[in-house]
Amino acid sequence: MLILTDFIVPDLKIAPRDGGYARGQDGFEQILRAALTLLVEHGSGALTLRRIATESGMNVGNLNYYFRSKDELIRELLNAVISSYEDSFDAIMHEPGATAAERLEKLVTLILEDITTKKTTRFFPELWVLSNHDPFVQDRMEELYDRARVSLNELIAEINPALPADERETLALFISASMEGLTVFAGYEKPWRSRMPWFEQIAKRSFVTLARELKPGEIKGLSPDAA
Repeated sequence: MLILTDFIVPDLKIAPRDGGYARGQDGFEQILRAALTLLVEHGSGALTLRRIATESGMNVGNLNYYFRSKDELIRELLNAVISSYEDSFDAIMHEPGATAAERLEKLVTLILEDITTKKTTRFFPELWVLSNHDPFVQDRMEELYDRARVSLNELIAEINPALPADERETLALFISASMEGLTVFAGYEKPWRSRMPWFEQIAKRSFVTLARELKPGEIKGLSPDAA
């Protein structure tokens, strides 16, 4: 049995700023971490430029030096969040000696265990709330989840190369949505948190089986011969 090493998703991956902006790297990171803290600890209602500036130890004028608008700040925050996941996913995708099925299981474990953290349990639902009423946030969330599904899509293609692209994308979306849905039941301080190891076993077995055994056309209700 191949033993896979553990992976942990950092809270944020903030890219270094170029050129004349490099001097302000510390302040830039301080603001993004303050925004993340406010969203996790106090909810989306606290995510105002004034509250973020106060949490960062600066005034709104200073904050505007780094971010011209709240939309720009949210874009950078989401980019820093998803970049941290992409690095962790990439490490799993390129783990030496692991089969595609083993890497899919590892990816599932990483995501579900991450869901049990305070940051993830609170961060993403708050963004879902914002996206219901803010088209800009909705667009950023769709972009975020599109990027997050890339690894799932690649693994499904490796496990089952005969599956057409649209069916592979649909399966990747189903797997992603199934895991995300556990946030409200088994996330941080949620009633079924203690059962997350059980959910992990169910998820790994069922998702690998689906990826391996689905035949072209079956998702669309077609027989394999008609696909």
